[in-house]
Amino acid sequence: MATAKRGGSGMSEQRRQRLRLEISREASRLFWKQGVAATSGDEIAEAVGLSTRTIWRHFRSKESCAEPIVARGVEWEMRTLRSWPEHLSLEEQFSTEASRFGREADAVALTDAGLAIRMIRLSETEPALRTAWLMACDQMEREMAQIIAKRLGQPATDLQVRLHAAAAAATIRVLNENIGAALLDGADPAQHADAPERVARAVRRATGGAVGDPVGT
Repeated sequence: MATAKRGGSGMSEQRRQRLRLEISREASRLFWKQGVAATSGDEIAEAVGLSTRTIWRHFRSKESCAEPIVARGVEWEMRTLRSWPEHLSLEEQFSTEASRFGREADAVALTDAGLAIRMIRLSETEPALRTAWLMACDQMEREMAQIIAKRLGQPATDLQVRLHAAAAAATIRVLNENIGAALLDGADPAQHADAPERVARAVRRATGGAVGDPVGT
């Protein structure tokens, strides 16, 4: 019987990632409520019900505690792109997956998405959080290159593929920032109900139409 991979502490990788996410949720709530500077590692530990020593075992600094939640800011888009069937356009895929998310998303997923929006907004004035957000977007760009390369039948190292990936990732980043800020400023969510399709259209435009069509058309 296969066993879960364990780190040096004897904790499985799956358990480690779950714990990091739990810490990140509480840290993000505190950062949003009282600011990064006013939040201590001891407060984060108390909110999670762990020792401060355990927090530092999983994160290098209090600001880095936000990284797992910040990464959630592009998780849905990347999951949608990873599962993009060859026969669908990008607009169709985003619309299909948005409908699925609306039907299947639970309270935890919605809460994480809301926290990610808040941390991305906070990153405008917090350099350490901005670094976390840009790191997540850089990882998205790298994965986008693999996805685009496969659809175009080119190596991921091809210059044009890399340019398309950079343009697509930047487009998703800017739209996430823009839409998230609007919602936090009180915009009616109904005004952004078409956000997934808007993102798909913007990616198509940003890549000059190279990314968006079904494969073989």
